[in-house]
Amino acid sequence: MDPGTIVILAALIIGLIYGSVGLLSGFCMMSGLRGWWAEGDGRLARTYALAMGVAIAASQLLAAAGVVDLGKSIYLQPSFSAPVMFLGGLLFGYGMVLSNGCGSRALVLLGRGNLRSFVVVIVLGIFAEITLKGLIAPARIAMVQASQATVAANSVPSLLVNAGLGAVQARMLAASVLSAVLIIFAFAHAPFRKSFGQIAAGLIVGLLVAGGWYVTGYLGADDFNPVPLTSLTFIAPIADALQYVMLSTGSTLNFGIVTVFGVFAGSLITAIVTGRFQLEGYRSPQHMLRSASGAALMGAGGVMAFGCSVGQGLTGLSTLSLSSLVAIAGIMLGTGAGLRGALRVRPLATA
Repeated sequence: MDPGTIVILAALIIGLIYGSVGLLSGFCMMSGLRGWWAEGDGRLARTYALAMGVAIAASQLLAAAGVVDLGKSIYLQPSFSAPVMFLGGLLFGYGMVLSNGCGSRALVLLGRGNLRSFVVVIVLGIFAEITLKGLIAPARIAMVQASQATVAANSVPSLLVNAGLGAVQARMLAASVLSAVLIIFAFAHAPFRKSFGQIAAGLIVGLLVAGGWYVTGYLGADDFNPVPLTSLTFIAPIADALQYVMLSTGSTLNFGIVTVFGVFAGSLITAIVTGRFQLEGYRSPQHMLRSASGAALMGAGGVMAFGCSVGQGLTGLSTLSLSSLVAIAGIMLGTGAGLRGALRVRPLATA
């Protein structure tokens, strides 16, 4: 098979696995933070931390071995706009609380029969496209141009190189310390250590991120028809998938589009096999408005932040990019504002 076909098939497998694991484990940054901060149950948050640690360790091993050049990813650009990425993260994080989950979680729940997630996916995709190429795009581009800066170091390892360490030593030191901290944090929680399903979910998702880098950076390497280096991310791919469904003539499948389809299919198959499939809808017009508003914020904010809670929180972080840390800080702060404090998203009154 040619590299392009290999990438498409691998993307489908990665999506199917992510969709199945996401449904069975409830894997979701927002659910994890809500359980930890609001309900005192930190298991899902530690699952996410474990996935982060594994994604960093595995991805940096691929880079250190010369298998993948992470420097070609969008996360390690020589210049970026920290204010726009932070603002995008804020919008995405708050929108994630309004919609009760991120884009990847919406795909998983849609496969289970949650029709609320259908609205979230559609609105998220539309607003992502509007922000990428539509009415909001000129304002976004103007903000980026006014605030972007070329940096002397665009990653944690490059900071260490500037401090005098060799490139390999800097990479391994940064990856070892950050991944160790995240993994230790995960396993320091006794209930998490007893949750074998959550441990497996964190390990699998982290490896899927590295798998995406391997597929697009190694298996898909082709001098005549190069595949963009990428891994798990869901904002632009959801927009691209919606566009492909509507205008497939003349369009081509890519890693992101097929991953989106795969996540939905993996969740749907798992839901049917395990008897979890059940149609669900909105409780009220107010519920629908809140959910759609959150999806709009996620679509616009995710484009500004160059990714979502998975695209930046896992995939971007696995490159040890400083811009990803900025975006993640915004996402965490926006999520925190939605879960606690004066701007907390309060439960809707039930009739």
